[in-house]
Amino acid sequence: MSIQITSTHIPEVLYLIPERFEDERGFFMEIYRTDILSQHGILFEPCQENLSQSRHGVLRGLHHQLEVPQGKLVRVLQGEIFDVAVDIRRSSPTFGHWVAARLSDRLHDMLWIPPGFSHGFYVLSQQAAIAYTCTAPYLPNAQAKIRWNDPSLAITWPIDADNPPILSTADAGALDLEQADLYP
Repeated sequence: MSIQITSTHIPEVLYLIPERFEDERGFFMEIYRTDILSQHGILFEPCQENLSQSRHGVLRGLHHQLEVPQGKLVRVLQGEIFDVAVDIRRSSPTFGHWVAARLSDRLHDMLWIPPGFSHGFYVLSQQAAIAYTCTAPYLPNAQAKIRWNDPSLAITWPIDADNPPILSTADAGALDLEQADLYP
């Protein structure tokens, strides 16, 4: 069993593809193995697993927690998403940079987003179910948001200009990076 792990242009954000074993009955794959993940700097004890289901055109994010930062191992159980991680550590050489990956149920690929990053996704398929295993519990009062289309980030979301994304009221009112609460 193995998991193919590739660095992105932000070294702490990793792209993972688990090995898949198929036969006439279906398939099997290992999603989480501490021995393999720890060799690549992914060190955490899963604390919470979340499941989000959204329809085509929904954009969730960009979200992060300040007091208790969360790392997230993100994967798609059904459908396809455009997943984004933004480095919001002011002291980081990649502060304000972002990484994106298309994640799908076809590849069962994953994105490791460490603490110190804001996270968001856009649903490309008719609907998508997204699971993310977290390093810390969700704390509603600790959550902060950054505007998904902040011009200083210049994220190239694959959104049709004629069909704006579907946002929550909170996400629609999020602040730009320079105004948001961030990490030191």
